[in-house]
Amino acid sequence: MKNFLRTLAFVLLSQSVVAQGVISGIVTNKKTGEPVAFAHVELLNTYKKAVSTGKGTFKLTGIQPGDYQLQISHVSFRDTIAEITIKGKEEMHIALTPAVTMTGHMTVSAVRATENTPATLTTVEKREIEKINLGQDLPYLINHTPSVVSTSDAGTGIGYTGLRIRGTDMNRINVTINGIPLNDAESHSVYWVDLPDFASSVQSIQIQRGVGTSTNGAAAFGASINIASDNNKKDPYMLASTATGSFNTMKNSLSFGTGLMKERFSLDGRLSRVYSDGYVDRAFAKLYSVYLSAGYTSKNTNIKVLGWSGKEITYQAWGGVDPEIIDSARTYNPLGIYIDDNGQVQYYDNQVDDYLQSHYQVHLSQQCSDKWNINAAVHYTRGIGFYEQFKQEQSFDDYQITFPVIGDDTIFSTDLVRRKWLDNHFYGATFSAIFYNKKKVHLTIGSAANRYNGAHYGTLQWMKISGDAQKGDRWYENDGVKTDYNIFSKVNYSLNKIISLYGDLQYRYIQQKMEGIDDDLRDISQEHRFSFFNPKAGVNLQFSDRHRTYLSVAVANREPNRSNFTDAHPEQPLPRPERLYNLEIGHHASWQMLAMQANLFGMYYTDQLVLTGEINDVGDAIMTNVDQSFRAGVELALAWKISGYLEWEINATLSKNKILEFTAFVDDWDTWSQQNEYMGTTTIAFSPEVVASSMVSYIPFENAAVRFVSKYVGKQYIDNTASEDRKLDPWLVNDVQLHYRCNSKQFEKVSFNLMFNNIFNTRYVSNAWVYRYYDGGEDYTMKGLYPQAGFNVLGGITIAI
Repeated sequence: MKNFLRTLAFVLLSQSVVAQGVISGIVTNKKTGEPVAFAHVELLNTYKKAVSTGKGTFKLTGIQPGDYQLQISHVSFRDTIAEITIKGKEEMHIALTPAVTMTGHMTVSAVRATENTPATLTTVEKREIEKINLGQDLPYLINHTPSVVSTSDAGTGIGYTGLRIRGTDMNRINVTINGIPLNDAESHSVYWVDLPDFASSVQSIQIQRGVGTSTNGAAAFGASINIASDNNKKDPYMLASTATGSFNTMKNSLSFGTGLMKERFSLDGRLSRVYSDGYVDRAFAKLYSVYLSAGYTSKNTNIKVLGWSGKEITYQAWGGVDPEIIDSARTYNPLGIYIDDNGQVQYYDNQVDDYLQSHYQVHLSQQCSDKWNINAAVHYTRGIGFYEQFKQEQSFDDYQITFPVIGDDTIFSTDLVRRKWLDNHFYGATFSAIFYNKKKVHLTIGSAANRYNGAHYGTLQWMKISGDAQKGDRWYENDGVKTDYNIFSKVNYSLNKIISLYGDLQYRYIQQKMEGIDDDLRDISQEHRFSFFNPKAGVNLQFSDRHRTYLSVAVANREPNRSNFTDAHPEQPLPRPERLYNLEIGHHASWQMLAMQANLFGMYYTDQLVLTGEINDVGDAIMTNVDQSFRAGVELALAWKISGYLEWEINATLSKNKILEFTAFVDDWDTWSQQNEYMGTTTIAFSPEVVASSMVSYIPFENAAVRFVSKYVGKQYIDNTASEDRKLDPWLVNDVQLHYRCNSKQFEKVSFNLMFNNIFNTRYVSNAWVYRYYDGGEDYTMKGLYPQAGFNVLGGITIAI
């Protein structure tokens, strides 16, 4: 450690002493001559970056003499790369050509943070996604960003996958695509399996940790993920890619675009198919998707129409593996297993999820003046599908079927196949107006109105003994309606060249109604209304192009989700909304070959909903409000260009995640009641104290790279009691990635990607469930563990025409 610090100090000192060059300049609109604000200026192959001011000016200091390329980019202009030789102080005038095709950042700009917003964030660009996009779901493509832990039911990153950020689970992370909410309105969660290969149509992903900036949809209660879909391309193209690997994994994708037609129109599209057997037994995934995007542009008006659809058929693998057998039967899948009439073990072939989800968006962007821009969008999402189960010895009474009589015998149960359906519609509109005063003010005003209609019902597909039931009969049915309105205003105000202030006010109104009976035949009819005010404020200090410090404070409120209400005990108070107070303090420092970032965060919750072990009147687990809890820690990141051939990037999160005054409840089978155990202060489940990633990149020659990638996740508890008997062991997984791109006479570009995952064949478990109970006075525990794949390989080729 001492040697490392000495080396780091030497690098910093040498940068200060040797690097004397300065680049200053102005960025303007090539057509009008007007200054361009918020243009990103980057000295390629270094960590020197800047953002142009309201007057279009920028400055980069501390540059070693030599030949460089300066890249200037802006969402409204074409990227420009300028050659420059640094000898001392250099001045440049960069004229940008306005973009004539639609970008994917119209409504996105209203919900994303800008360079001078005091927010903790990471942005993943398309060029990084392309290097690892071989069929795995999006949580695995951002797994090495700070504080992220990904998991997969099938063990491969394909099919049902999820992620946590700072220990925050998926139903507390706000996700938008082009500013349109993606989270399910009822569960608040995101099912990435419904977006097969969507990463192939993504331009960039911004991950804001903490409350972040105001956005549309469910509350950002720990993090938000803002996805921008692909830009329409200027020139015609066709892109074919295929990938294959372990577990019979296969991905095929074809993308195409017309380019700009008559200087006004463009059309882009993609077709994809992904298949994998999965690491876990029978955990196959059959995924299909289609994507289309049409753009129109004129001098001041841009219109973009998008539609994509994803179809998934996945064998259920959410049961987990009993820890008693995981060493000998690591891939065992308990779902779909039954005993036939001959006493033989069989597997039901169609124990699957089968779901189709289609999204439609229309975006309008109107440039009203050099200071005002208006964005509006309408959207509609249609989802329909089911999961099917073979169930043995099911009571007729549970399905509202009269007990059949055969001869003199009354039959009380039978084997059957059932389907649980989701049939929903989600639609709405968003609006934002952006004002920019070139000297001091950047103001965004936004609003949204969304409505969800969802039907939940169960049908009987087959019964060994049917009685008076018919195929397709419904044994339960309920409907949910949810309306969500929000309005927000965000402002960045520059006091001077160093200090800018940030303010963000949001108001949300939610109305939720449920009617009908649930699958356990309980009447769940109820209605709820919520009003939330979410203020945020901060300050950004831009001391120079090398150093930036920010501080922000924010409040977020979140309504309980559907299951919190439907599973609540009828004789106890209803679950209360949760509240989060968030403090973020960060510092960014960069030199020519070195960049560092440190962020301190504190997240204090009141009334956080957690599992305590309490049950409702029919024995189902319920989420319970706990008075006080918190997450606090530090996020560190470092990027070091050690030489022209070698680069090292590393990030680490160190945190404490606690519930204060926690009481656990445990079922007592002897008395058919519950025992309570006061635990005091305990650790929040699935919240490791250490999460770290490392990536060492070696560039042996142009257009080729070898990466050694590592991910470490510390110990996690699988319930809120902090018991060593109920934990996930820490794991360290190492991958090797190879990338090569070449040009040929026949094709515009050919690129090869090869990934050797988990090269040391580490046996690790990334997720679990647990159930405790007392029987005969003894404490027993049942668990389900989700093992992840050992050593496996994925490889692919992409050809651009």
